[in-house]
Amino acid sequence: MTAALVAGLLAGYGIAVPVGAVATYLVSLTARTSLRTGVCAALGVATADGLYALVATVGGSAPAAALRPVLVPLRWASALVLAVLAIRGAVIAVRDHRRHRLAGRSQTPPPPSPARAYLALLGITLLNPTTVIYFAALVLGTRAADAASPSEQGVFVLAAFVASASWQLLLACGGTLLGRLMTGRQGRLVTALVSSGVILLLAVRMLL
Repeated sequence: MTAALVAGLLAGYGIAVPVGAVATYLVSLTARTSLRTGVCAALGVATADGLYALVATVGGSAPAAALRPVLVPLRWASALVLAVLAIRGAVIAVRDHRRHRLAGRSQTPPPPSPARAYLALLGITLLNPTTVIYFAALVLGTRAADAASPSEQGVFVLAAFVASASWQLLLACGGTLLGRLMTGRQGRLVTALVSSGVILLLAVRMLL
């Protein structure tokens, strides 16, 4: 049981820690909204990681083999969604900055609700089937699919979810601190443009 716990924690951190486009968007979203929204978005990412860990643990190599034919289309879809979010964020930031300068008050659209943020990050993360292939490789490498009991498999999946959630929540807290530091109009504009540029570059890198 302890081995399954450690393996799950290592697997969860292994897939969560590398900073990519989704992590950058999570930080940017939290900086622009609130910690509550960021926490829900972070849990959306962790839920997707947990689901893929569950699929890989229960199905072994079968889910990875089934997803390989659609790996490229899903990767394109994920990159496209992230690129749209990046461009939209930059456009809104510039438009709000100009409106505030001309009218003397901000006219930003209402931020996404926590539930919407959760579903959005869940959907974006689920579009990346590389995660299930990653977990499937770990499961097969440790022979967990064949030798582990259902309780050990459950511990592995739960530990992977907790590890991913803890890292994503740390990123959300970082986004909150960033939002508090960048309280001025100029700071928020720069933050939005930089994060949008990074997200766009990372989305393009996904296709290379």
